Amino acid sequence: MATVKKIKQAVAVAGGIIGGILLCVLIGITAYLLWKKFCWLNSYEKLTGAVKMTNANAVFRDQSEIQLESTRSRSVPFIIPPTLHGQDWINRMNEEYVQEDSDPYMIPQSGPRSSFHSLAGAYVVGTVNPELYKFPEDKSETDFPEGNIGRLWFSVEYEQESERLLVSLIKARKLQPPADSCSPFVKVYLLPDERSYLQSKMKCKTLNPQFDESFVFQVSSKMLFQRTLKFLVYHVDKQKKHHLLGQVVFPLKNETLIDDKKLVIWRDLEKENLEPPSEYGDIQFSISYNDYLGRLTVVVLRARGLKLQEESHTISVYVKVSLMNHNKFIKSKKTAAVLGSPNPVYNETFSFKADQTELDTASLSLSVLQSIKDEKTHLLGHVVVGPFMYTHGKELEHWNEMISKPKELVKRWHALRLST
Repeated sequence: MATVKKIKQAVAVAGGIIGGILLCVLIGITAYLLWKKFCWLNSYEKLTGAVKMTNANAVFRDQSEIQLESTRSRSVPFIIPPTLHGQDWINRMNEEYVQEDSDPYMIPQSGPRSSFHSLAGAYVVGTVNPELYKFPEDKSETDFPEGNIGRLWFSVEYEQESERLLVSLIKARKLQPPADSCSPFVKVYLLPDERSYLQSKMKCKTLNPQFDESFVFQVSSKMLFQRTLKFLVYHVDKQKKHHLLGQVVFPLKNETLIDDKKLVIWRDLEKENLEPPSEYGDIQFSISYNDYLGRLTVVVLRARGLKLQEESHTISVYVKVSLMNHNKFIKSKKTAAVLGSPNPVYNETFSFKADQTELDTASLSLSVLQSIKDEKTHLLGHVVVGPFMYTHGKELEHWNEMISKPKELVKRWHALRLST
């Protein structure tokens, strides 16, 4: 019994010791956690206090202290890019003047509060420049060359399925009437048919009429590129008389018409040649010489009053342009043929290589030819332009004007001749 009692006492003593040890460990862990939390709170209060003191002192510091602090820190100072030098930047908050014309790489000295940091606050990085997002300015209504008598806007669209040519007359600007007031209207032709036309409404007392009218011509796709639009702009005076202000001729030789897309075009008005046609007809073309490239350019525009052998739409008329040197043939090029019209329109450009030293011996020959049955051709007339050893009169004047105005197209009418 005594032994049992001693064992119980020993177990009780061991349990007390173990419990005491566990209690001490628990108290130690609790104390460690409380100490760690206290240290974290203390460091947080010190940090927030330091930040508040920095912000408060930054308001009242003078410029020298801020600059000293900025030199100690490793932050990159804000510098105005060279492309923005010379612009005035204004702080949006207090509208304080920040920068005037100065060196963009120097520290601004505009006042005790100015610094790199204040300058960076005034310049907003990433602002949008509205000039970059503006649509390109339409200068067609503002840029008018000297001697301009007006400008016409219209659109052309071709519907392949219905074979209809849709012509929209949009507007005209800067018309030059013979009187102070102007009441214009427009006649629209589809050449070579000059007998029938469509007419717009008359606009009263305006030099800049807005028409916005549409017209429809029925024409097959095979004949489309052989046709030419012609617009005649008239003015009606107080006595109801019609005065022609100008004309626009537009050949339908544009591939975009096949894509069923509307093509908007503007053209300057041209004065109609009121002189009667010559005996064999006339031809209009432009010539230009580029002395840098050594290139002679010819633009065949149109012909009028041609004496065709047969009046038929199956007859085709074309122009052959030949470059000659010492009356020797060098090279020739041809325009596309226009069917059945005594007044064909071409608007085709050709270029020839010609050295500047050859201009005194070179010449251009333009021949108007008519194709007849069995692939035969008939000469309707021709004209030669060149130096004084080959030509004289208007043809010589045209050539000399081209040489005196390099790189500029010089346009003139010339009478056709049959003599060689």
